[in-house]
Amino acid sequence: MYLGKLACRFLLAGGLLRGGQIVTFQNGAKLMVERADFDGDQLITSTGNMVTIYAAKEIVRVESEEQLKHARALAKPTKLGGTKDETRAMIREAAKEHGLPSYLMESIAETESGLKRDAVSHKGAIGVMQLMPGTAQELGVNPHDVKENIVGGTKLMRSLLLKYRNDPNQVAKALAAYNAGAGAVARYRGIPPYRETRRYVRKIVGKILDAEDKARKQE
Repeated sequence: MYLGKLACRFLLAGGLLRGGQIVTFQNGAKLMVERADFDGDQLITSTGNMVTIYAAKEIVRVESEEQLKHARALAKPTKLGGTKDETRAMIREAAKEHGLPSYLMESIAETESGLKRDAVSHKGAIGVMQLMPGTAQELGVNPHDVKENIVGGTKLMRSLLLKYRNDPNQVAKALAAYNAGAGAVARYRGIPPYRETRRYVRKIVGKILDAEDKARKQE
C-alpha cells in the first residue's frame, strides 16, 4: 500500500509518463505506463526497465490510450451538415467497401433515421444508423461522426448476416437482430414478438424486394 501512495505523490509532482495504458487511482491521479497487469490483489506496471507494484484496491481502472481517445471522441460531437444525397453517397461507399448491397444499407438507414444525421432516439440511439453508444464503442467508431456512424452500422449488419449465413431466414433475422439485438433473436429462436421489430423487418424487407424488382426490370 505504501508503494502505491508514494507513486501517486511522485505522479502529481512530475506529471504523466508516456506509454500505452492509463492507470487511474482512487485519489484521482493518473499514471501512463507501457503495460499494466493485475495479479491477485496487486497491479504490476512496467515502463522501460522500471517495474512498480501497487495494491489493486487503490486502482479505479486501467484503460488503453485507444479507449481513452475513443471516449473523448464520443464527448465531442462533430458537425452534422450535409445533404441526404451526400449521406446516401456515404452509405453506398460503406456498403461497397464491406461487400453489401447498397439498397440494403440505404433501406436500413431510411427506416432507422430517415437519413437524419442528428437523429437521437428516446433510447439513446445515435445518428443515421441509430447506433447505441455501447455498440459504437464495440465497433470502434464515433457515432456522432456521420461517416463513422455509417461505417459502424454497415459493419454491424455485415457481422449479423455472417452470423445467420446458414439460416434460411438470414436477412430477416439479421434485421431483427439489428433492431432488437442478437440476444432477443436467440431467446425467441427467430424474430422477436415485438411489434416494433416485426414492423421494422417487414418494412425493410419490402424495400429490399422493391429494389431488387426494379434492378431486374432495368437489366
